[in-house]
Amino acid sequence: MLAFNYLAFSSVAEASKAAAAGAKFIAGGQSLLPMMRLGFAMPESLVDLAPIAELKGIQVKGGVVRIGAMSTHAEVAASTEVKKAIPALADLAGKIGDRQVRNRGTLGGSLANADPAACYPAAALGLGATIHTNSRDIAADDFFIGFFETALKDEEMITAVSFPIPEKAGWQKFKQAASRFALVGVFVSKGPKGVRVAVTGAGTHVFRAANLEQRLSTNYSATALEGASVPSKGLSSDLHGSAEYRAALIPVLAARAVG
Repeated sequence: MLAFNYLAFSSVAEASKAAAAGAKFIAGGQSLLPMMRLGFAMPESLVDLAPIAELKGIQVKGGVVRIGAMSTHAEVAASTEVKKAIPALADLAGKIGDRQVRNRGTLGGSLANADPAACYPAAALGLGATIHTNSRDIAADDFFIGFFETALKDEEMITAVSFPIPEKAGWQKFKQAASRFALVGVFVSKGPKGVRVAVTGAGTHVFRAANLEQRLSTNYSATALEGASVPSKGLSSDLHGSAEYRAALIPVLAARAVG
């Protein structure tokens, strides 16, 4: 891993100024540091977001759970507010990676990295969340663009994420045993943003399964998904599972998430 400059500030404004000058943000470092060790990322300067207090905290107000970008997976999983308002979100956070990842990895870092098999993108898209940055608000539907690609600009920082509290929600992950990433993961909800079914691990980036949403919109139950199918065209295929296998898993996991 090449040498780099380490920077730390106490405010979003100071960190943003450094990013505008070419520095890159680092949150929990669970994705960026391994990439740097392998030589896939070679930033000259890193801005550590951990000291910025305004990026932390969890608040439930006005039918929304607002979570600071630097909140760790472990903090989200253990939060009594999240467990009460959106149990499926706490469940998802508690099953990410292992203990080290959960205690270092952050909500904002996961969404900004946008790994095609990460869990949090499914929650954001499946709940119709809003991603707040230091310059604007981005709907989850507009945030995830492609393979490790989001709508974020180079100097833009996620500050918090607002999740509308649903009437019902569920999460199911069929994990790849070695990495604990989702071979396929499905987040389903019924709430202020209607019925939403978000799928991770099956494509170049998280996506919504429109045909499953249509079925659940008229009958929000597992029985509504009996006989449902998802096209395999365009889905990922690798040594862990073919596109056809992933396609078969999606309606099965969606039905389990509905309960």
